[in-house]
Amino acid sequence: MKVKRCVAGGLLTLLALAVSSSATAAAVTGVVIDAKGHLPVPGAIVTIGDRVTLADGNGRFASDAAEHAVINVRAPGYRRAHATLTGEGDVSISLLPFRPRAVYLSAFGVTSTPLREAAVELIGPTSVNALVIDMKGDRGMTPYHSAAREAIGAAAYVGEHAPTIDTFQSIIDGLHSRGIYLIARIVVFKDEPLAQAHPEWAVRDSEGQPWRDREDLHWVDPFSQDVWRHNLDLAEEAARAGFDEIQFDYVRFPDASGLSFALPNTRANRTAAIVGFLRAARERLVRYNVFIAADIFGYVLWNLDDTAIGQQLETLGAPLDYISPMLYPSGFTWGLPGCPDPVADPGQIVRRSLAEAKRRTGWPGVRFRPWLQAFRDYAFDHREFNADDIRAQVDAAEAADTDGWMLWNPRNRYDAAQLPH
Repeated sequence: MKVKRCVAGGLLTLLALAVSSSATAAAVTGVVIDAKGHLPVPGAIVTIGDRVTLADGNGRFASDAAEHAVINVRAPGYRRAHATLTGEGDVSISLLPFRPRAVYLSAFGVTSTPLREAAVELIGPTSVNALVIDMKGDRGMTPYHSAAREAIGAAAYVGEHAPTIDTFQSIIDGLHSRGIYLIARIVVFKDEPLAQAHPEWAVRDSEGQPWRDREDLHWVDPFSQDVWRHNLDLAEEAARAGFDEIQFDYVRFPDASGLSFALPNTRANRTAAIVGFLRAARERLVRYNVFIAADIFGYVLWNLDDTAIGQQLETLGAPLDYISPMLYPSGFTWGLPGCPDPVADPGQIVRRSLAEAKRRTGWPGVRFRPWLQAFRDYAFDHREFNADDIRAQVDAAEAADTDGWMLWNPRNRYDAAQLPH
């Protein structure tokens, strides 16, 4: 078999044996192996067209493909890969191990040359090797001219100070050319501009009026298939832009009582809506071979129910490659048993929460990539999180063998001296 080599970020090695080629669909068999350890990668996701196959316990897979079909492969803990088939037979695909260690850039941050360059300059001197970039942020802003936002009418409601720029794609291309792993963050159901454009989709209060949260922002109904489709349109725009991973945030119901939705606000309905959206995302994005992740509340790892927001830990494994709990010590306002002051021991919050998640699910650490706190405490003593606090969280995440970690600072400012090297 002949295989045309295509390198994803310069990190893909493909080996193949030559056999006769065929333009018709034919059986393709192969094995996915670790590029460094040369061991099989069980459960690797192999996609040819819209056909998805999982590698078995020995890293072996079998599927159908036509000549010149593209074979896409990814697995948690590795760089994604792709290649073009030029025949039939057995193929060996090597995946390079990779654990993202990221900092966050908002729409304002990525379009600001000083903030963006400061984040990029962390790569090399520190262990940072990835960026999380808002493709739709908390206030519904996008850093690029989104056809999906224009078509749905939401672009008209973002305000005159929106950070949209014409050079966004060239920025993404430039970051990728440097081998930086890029994660597209999409805030889903908290969407002020979309609710303004389509008030019929807005979450409503007990009096039937569009509800606003503590930031005076509207949300849209997680039961709405129209809302689903719009956010999947945005996810597809991010995939086409070249992002390695799509990360959904605010993929939940509002944490408030007395609200009205299109369906009864029951635990079963809530979890079905959240899982249904994530499954729809996985189906829509099949052809792009992007990793799919979702952010969840830290307490979701501890609560046995859906935390009244639709996030039930055990239901999230199938539709997601990565689960990203927000393990900010400041967010654990009720503490944990034996830990009433989380900011006094940030590492304990991360360590115990990840241990609980792995115990409950039986999933390996590589299925989790936590958000860690790199901002001033707001719930306890209002301390500034320093190098020791950040290091304690990072050490706890890496000891759990997670798929890296992500640092959140809403101001998009990170001090290299405070980051792991």
